[in-house]
Amino acid sequence: MRVIGYVILILLFIYGGLIALVYLNQHRFIYAPPVASNDVPSGFRNVSYETRDRLELTAGYLPAQDGLPTILFFHGNGANWQSSALVTARLARAGYGIMAAEYRGYSGNPGTPSEAGLYEDARAAWRFLREKQRLAESEIVLVGNSIGSGVATQLATEVRARALVLISPFDSMEETAARKLRWLPVRLLLRDRYRNDQKLPEIGEPILILHGEADSLIALEQAQALAKVRDDTVIETYPEWGHDLVVHEPVQDRIMLFLQQQH
Repeated sequence: MRVIGYVILILLFIYGGLIALVYLNQHRFIYAPPVASNDVPSGFRNVSYETRDRLELTAGYLPAQDGLPTILFFHGNGANWQSSALVTARLARAGYGIMAAEYRGYSGNPGTPSEAGLYEDARAAWRFLREKQRLAESEIVLVGNSIGSGVATQLATEVRARALVLISPFDSMEETAARKLRWLPVRLLLRDRYRNDQKLPEIGEPILILHGEADSLIALEQAQALAKVRDDTVIETYPEWGHDLVVHEPVQDRIMLFLQQQH
């Protein structure tokens, strides 16, 4: 019996250590900025804007053709603003403007990523379009991919825009983490929660959700649960595509069709 007791104590010690490891390093698990790039995709120019907490962020911007809106795009984890330009190239060729927003700690920008920090970065990108580019609210479409869905959703609760498009979104970060780490009490440990499901009822804009049915990172059920939060949310799923959904050009065609239907 004493041996069993020792074994239980050792296992509890190891489990407690794992909990501490996850709690202390959750920032690294959630945010993974790629190596910074100085490339400027064709048609784009480097722009900068300041956040309320005095960070100067660099991003990319391509103006819209007359009569077309601008896509304010918030990328996912492990991406950067240059990749945003790549996954919106079809929209850009059609004449849509692209504001490839960037986050603190990404692309060589100062600061450390966090939920509150990324929300501040989104507000700064919005102010850039509204104040520096003189765009009307109706000329801006909020688009967020993966973790960027949380950023776009939060901004949509604070501003008025033409529409909100969420690609490979989650209903909440804690649900995503809980599904992946079922053996840990992640709902108690998580600091950044991105509760998209609680925020959608506050949003008045038309909402389009696009999700890959083969997504192994964010379950299809999460996107479906999010779509049910507001009855008029439009959701379209793609049977053969996973969490890389955003790279497939038909996604951009679907966004264009959705925006045309709202005009």
